[in-house]
Amino acid sequence: MTERSAPTPAPAASLSTPAPRRRVHYAWVVAGVSLLVLLGSAGFRSTPSLMMDALHNEFGWSLGTISSATSVNLTLYGLTAPFAAALMDRFGVRLVVVCALLTISVGSGLTMLMREPWQLVLCWGVLVGLGSGSMAGAFATTITGRWFRARQGLVTGVLTAAGAAGNLVFLPVGAWLVEQHGWRSAVVVVSLAATAVAVPVLLLMRERPADLGLLPYGATEEEPPATAADGRALARSLRVLRDSARSRAFWLLAGSFAICGATTAGLVGTHFIPAAHDHGMPVTTAASLLALIGVFDVVGTVFSGWLTDRVDSRMLLTVYYGLRGLSLLLLPQLMAGSLQPPILAFVVFYGLDWVATVPPTVALCRRHFGEDAPIVFGWVLASHQIGAAVVAGLAGLARDALGNYDLTWYAAGGLCAVAVGLCLALRTGRPGRPGAAGAAGAAGAAGAPGKAVTAEV
Repeated sequence: MTERSAPTPAPAASLSTPAPRRRVHYAWVVAGVSLLVLLGSAGFRSTPSLMMDALHNEFGWSLGTISSATSVNLTLYGLTAPFAAALMDRFGVRLVVVCALLTISVGSGLTMLMREPWQLVLCWGVLVGLGSGSMAGAFATTITGRWFRARQGLVTGVLTAAGAAGNLVFLPVGAWLVEQHGWRSAVVVVSLAATAVAVPVLLLMRERPADLGLLPYGATEEEPPATAADGRALARSLRVLRDSARSRAFWLLAGSFAICGATTAGLVGTHFIPAAHDHGMPVTTAASLLALIGVFDVVGTVFSGWLTDRVDSRMLLTVYYGLRGLSLLLLPQLMAGSLQPPILAFVVFYGLDWVATVPPTVALCRRHFGEDAPIVFGWVLASHQIGAAVVAGLAGLARDALGNYDLTWYAAGGLCAVAVGLCLALRTGRPGRPGAAGAAGAAGAAGAPGKAVTAEV
């Protein structure tokens, strides 16, 4: 009889086969490039507030005149956003963003040659306004809508917070440059930085997950192909405005967001530094405080994005506007010529609330308007910037007429109370319109994706 052979043991190598490597989803690379773009864009927009006293001293222009350039900038920043979203669908995110950055570079660079107020309006108002508006909130909404199905609120919060983080870098550095080397050195830095940011956009930005054979992050199944752009970005933007304007929710969101812009970029973002300087505070110290607002804005906005995934967005907006109004009503009593605990408390409290309104507003746009959400949010953002532009100009005129900003702070607090009422009037609504992508689907859902990558982060 032959002996029965023992079972052959499994090869030892098979016992130590390494587990599949976890791959980082390319959505996070795109989000990182978008973060860099928005960091730079925010820093570029913050520069005029640093130059107000310097331009007044050199050219003798009133603060109202200088503020008019900021008003034009803020208006075009808002009005460009809805068309930029449609242009990104038509020509691609990368091309639109690179052109926008180069427009900012040219506009800020030409500012060095100006001699008349209209030249400031043309360079910083028109060119920088158009460029920065092309990378406004619609850009972040487009990126999160195309690349993310999970964690949309969190990523929207992080990208929104990039605006504050950009101020952290540019405000202290810009204030130092203006004080030590004149305002022209600051605009040169802006021009060069805008050109530099265009490089990673060219190298790393991709349009959709399907271009790489991926599903959007968090998606578990293939999605319908994106609706093809008809080549008429202007017509599409106006059509979306016409359709959304029939909705009560659109006007409530636009009205509350106009007040948001008025009480942040229009008033505090533009006039906090000269207002603090009126009380004897050095420009560099005031700029550092405005940058510190940005520190807490990063924390507040990211946390707001996290909350937006879990809490009723209408209630979040109601709380945010109520707290902001309270802080602005108290600000005239807190101003001082040096760093004091009361003004630091305002910086912390107000900073946490600065743009925390964006993630829940984006979420409500997605819920009510589905696949048109980026363009609708672009129009809502336009109202934000129009509100900011109006208040930026009026605050400068009030300062010239009254000699201080006290009335503007009180008026801003009252506006926040109006915003609370608008948010309370919002209803839950239905998720999206018929034929829209629904609550989770924002504009430009990925085209027919290829194979999904295993164990992606």
